[in-house]
Amino acid sequence: MAHSPQIKIPATYMRGGTSKGVFFRLQDLPESAQVPGAARDALLLRVIGSPDPYGKQIDGMGGATSSTSKTVIIARSSKPDHDVDYLFGQVSIDQAFVDWSGNCGNLSAAVGPFAISAGLVDPSRIPRDGVAIVRIWQANIGKTIIGHVPMTDGAVQETGDFELDGVTFPAAEVQLEFMDPAAEEEGGGGAMFPTGNLVDDLDVPGLGTLKATMINAGIPTIFIEAEAIGYKGTELQDAINSDEKALAMFETIRAHGALRMGLIQQLDEIATRQHTPKVAFVAKPADYVASSGKRVAAGDVDLLVRAMSMGKLHHAMMGTAAVAIGTAAAISGTLVNLAAGGGEREAVRFGHPSGALRVGAEARESGGEWTVTKAIMSRSARVLMEGWVRVPRVGID
Repeated sequence: MAHSPQIKIPATYMRGGTSKGVFFRLQDLPESAQVPGAARDALLLRVIGSPDPYGKQIDGMGGATSSTSKTVIIARSSKPDHDVDYLFGQVSIDQAFVDWSGNCGNLSAAVGPFAISAGLVDPSRIPRDGVAIVRIWQANIGKTIIGHVPMTDGAVQETGDFELDGVTFPAAEVQLEFMDPAAEEEGGGGAMFPTGNLVDDLDVPGLGTLKATMINAGIPTIFIEAEAIGYKGTELQDAINSDEKALAMFETIRAHGALRMGLIQQLDEIATRQHTPKVAFVAKPADYVASSGKRVAAGDVDLLVRAMSMGKLHHAMMGTAAVAIGTAAAISGTLVNLAAGGGEREAVRFGHPSGALRVGAEARESGGEWTVTKAIMSRSARVLMEGWVRVPRVGID
C-alpha cells in the first residue's frame, strides 16, 4: 500500500500573553485551506493534534489546555485603514471541532509582531526604532485592535523587562487597544448588554436563581458572584478542575446564560460553541497565594475574578475576558463594578489564579445605552519557533 508523504507549511509558533498558538500567513496555507470550510478545519485540527481521546495532543503542536490549543491566520487587510486581517481558531482538544466564534485577546498581542516580521505591514509605516502602530482587523468579531509594537534596529523587540503574571520570564511590552469592544454576536443584536439589563436574574436548574451580568465586550461573558455558587474568588485551578460536579455546574450556567444572551436558540447548541460565551465569577478583594507561590494582598487588587475557558478554570485570564472585566468594571451597577467597590472608574486591577492584571476602559452612557470606545491593556509576545509544520495530507486536499 502506497503512503503519501506529509506536506509542510510555513508556520511560526508564538506566545502571546498567557497563551501559545501556531501562526500562519493565509497565502502559505494549501489552496483548499485558504477559504473557510472543512479542509481548513481538518488542517488546523491535524496541526494541533486533535481530536485526541487521550486529551494530551501528543501528535500535534497543541499543549492540551485551552491556552495552548490555538491557531491564527494572518493576511494583508482587505479593510480600509487596516494593516492586517486576523482570524483566530480555538481548536477543541477532544473533539473534531474548531470554534471560530470569538477572538483570543492574549494572542492578539502576537499579531502585530508576527505581521511585521512576516512582511505583511507596509515598511513605510514601521520605524527603525520606537513603536510601530499595527492596525488589526479582528475578523472573527469584526472589530479593530491597535497594537503598539516596540522596534529596535529595524526588528521587532521581543526582550525587555515587562512582567506579566502567568508568564515566567519578562519580555517587551506590547500595548493593545481594543476599539469599540462590544462584541456583535449573532442573535445579540450588537448590544453590549443583550438582555437590556446590567444585572439579570438567571434561572439555572439545580442552582436556583443567580444574579448575573451578561455582557458582549471583548468576548461574550457571563459574570456571577462567587459566593452565590459556594466559592470565595481565591480558588486556583485544582480546586475546580478536579471537581467534575463543579465543571458540570459551570457548563449548565454557561448554557442557560448563552440562551438568555441570544447566542444559542436551544440548550443543546452549546456543545458546538465551546469558545463562547465565557463564565466568570467575581468577589471582593481578599488575600491569597497565586499558583506561582506569589502572595497577592487584598490591598493590591480592586476585585477577584476567576474565569472558565473550554470547560476548565483558566490558569490566568483570557485577554478577551479581561476586556469584558474592564468594560463591566467601568459601568456602575454591574456585578463586576460592585465587586470592585462601585462608582465610576476608568481602570481596574483584578486578581486571577496567576496573580494580577490591570485593564482600562472608557465607558459612557447616552440615552440609556452604554458604549465603550476602547479597552486598553498590556501583554507581551515572542517567537518560540519558526519554520514549517508538517501534517499528513488526508482530508486537506
